[in-house]
Amino acid sequence: NKLYQNVGLAYGERIVDPAIGESVKAITAQYTAEELISKRSEVSAKIKETLSNKLANYYMVLDEINITEFKFSEEFNNAIEQKQIAEQQALKAGLDLQRVEIEAKQKVEQAKAEAESLRLQKQEVTPELVKLREIEAQMKAIEKWDGKLPNVTGGAVPFIEVDAKE
Repeated sequence: NKLYQNVGLAYGERIVDPAIGESVKAITAQYTAEELISKRSEVSAKIKETLSNKLANYYMVLDEINITEFKFSEEFNNAIEQKQIAEQQALKAGLDLQRVEIEAKQKVEQAKAEAESLRLQKQEVTPELVKLREIEAQMKAIEKWDGKLPNVTGGAVPFIEVDAKE
């Protein structure tokens, strides 16, 4: 009754619509676009509280408020999309850098291992070992030899058998 006496029948245009606009703007300004979507219930509760306080001054009671969707301008949506693309590219670049660093460390460690292996092999090669390998090679050749000198025919310097009796 007091609402009609103080404001009249145009309370929607004079009181409710401006109160909704002010409450929504005041609360949504506290959040980023991503937060408005991810924290919708929190945003809705704060808008309801603010709007209820404004309407209570005019003897109105707000039962419920429902935020179905947020609409942003095309430019804003494009900016959000570009930001997400840039974040993904930065994340990928960071992962690529980590991969390259790990591969480089692996190559360094592999080179160190190969150098250590060569150093140990070189350390093991002594003049005595070289002489032993030569003797072993000669022994293998002697084991295979059947006691005959090779005959070479058609060569520039033929072998002449001294022991041959005909």
